[in-house]
Amino acid sequence: MPIVHGWGRYPVVEAEIRSPVDPPGIAAAVKSRARPVIPRGMGRSYGDSALSDQIIDCCGLNGVSAFDFEAGLIRCGAGVTLSDLLTHSVPKGWFLPVTPGTKFVTIAGAIASDVHGKNHHLEGCFSEFVESFDLMLAGNEILTCSRHQHVDLFHATVGGMGLTGIILEATLRLKPISSTVVEQITFKARNLQEALHLFDAHEASAYSVAWIDCMVTGPAMGRALLMLGEHSEFGGLSLPDKRRISVPFDVPTQTLNRFSIKAFNWLYYHRIRQARSSQRVDCESFFYPLDGIHGWNRLYGKRGFLQYQFVVPKHAGLEGLTALLKQIVESRRGSFLAVLKLLGRANQNLLSFPIEGYTLSVDFKLEDGLFELLNELDAVVLDYGGRIYLAKDARMKEATFKRSYPRWMQFQEVRSRYGALATFSSRQAQRIGLD
Repeated sequence: MPIVHGWGRYPVVEAEIRSPVDPPGIAAAVKSRARPVIPRGMGRSYGDSALSDQIIDCCGLNGVSAFDFEAGLIRCGAGVTLSDLLTHSVPKGWFLPVTPGTKFVTIAGAIASDVHGKNHHLEGCFSEFVESFDLMLAGNEILTCSRHQHVDLFHATVGGMGLTGIILEATLRLKPISSTVVEQITFKARNLQEALHLFDAHEASAYSVAWIDCMVTGPAMGRALLMLGEHSEFGGLSLPDKRRISVPFDVPTQTLNRFSIKAFNWLYYHRIRQARSSQRVDCESFFYPLDGIHGWNRLYGKRGFLQYQFVVPKHAGLEGLTALLKQIVESRRGSFLAVLKLLGRANQNLLSFPIEGYTLSVDFKLEDGLFELLNELDAVVLDYGGRIYLAKDARMKEATFKRSYPRWMQFQEVRSRYGALATFSSRQAQRIGLD
């Protein structure tokens, strides 16, 4: 059987994979299962949320069935990627109102993870712009779910990590743009407190995101580069034609160590000379900087890596982030890729990740002692009223999940109501007590 893993390349499982190309094929795959199945798209969730003994690959559902160019409404198959969608929509003057940091995810994956982007503080999650979707249930019945039809199933499926059924098709509402250029302003923050002050001072900016240095101690701890963005009126609607570079092999594990990371972070921070600078950049560079590097997950070596993303409430932002950063710095396991964002209010979806506050995502190469550190960080996140993002998780304990996602029982009740409990499951679901 094929070997399968998520983007972090941990864990690795053997799985039976079926790849139907239409709803009847999906129905046959569900009906003939020997064990619970999980739908899967591009495999860009980091851990084990799309891993199971039996997997249904939904990338074949990749057609665009309708596009209202006047209203910006597009109806497409679950396997359509954000990249595919942008190819259709941008030349017509429409962009994704919410997008994660990669365009190589499917529409169904974006819904199942209820992804967020650099504008959550203003626009919320991806689900805010999902008009409806068709969901195949355990018994092959297909229901149209929206905020007006099968509302309970809508709020359980969005953010539900594929555990309620299989999304077949969705209708999305897009955002009008005049150009693919982004007006970017970069601020240089000397420490964490200054970075959070800048987030608050520029809360009205359409997009905001910060790279943060997780290797510095003392008064400079949490120094950061904050990037703000606004869609430009200039530049036209042509998508940039960029060549992707490739990482052709697994980088030796010893190459990525605290000395190389510290050196990289120093150079990256000091490449910006001014306290404030502005430039025009293309949308690919602003929204999807890592998509230009094919196979960048190989930079962490053969064992893979874990991305640890958490959120702490805004009222505890400085104190909570300081405590967590201190532990990360003292562990000497810092990362060259650490991203801080401001999140807005929580939504009604039962397992959606964002709450009003600050979210930090940090990449750690997989090595001895890492799980112990992350368990310690979990305890601090919980103490401050935060939670871990399911789409990035590969090792969270059941007690941690159930304490931080208080509507999990309601989620299970919806799954039970529609017959999903014995039909759809993943390694993650089993690990956190949703089997």
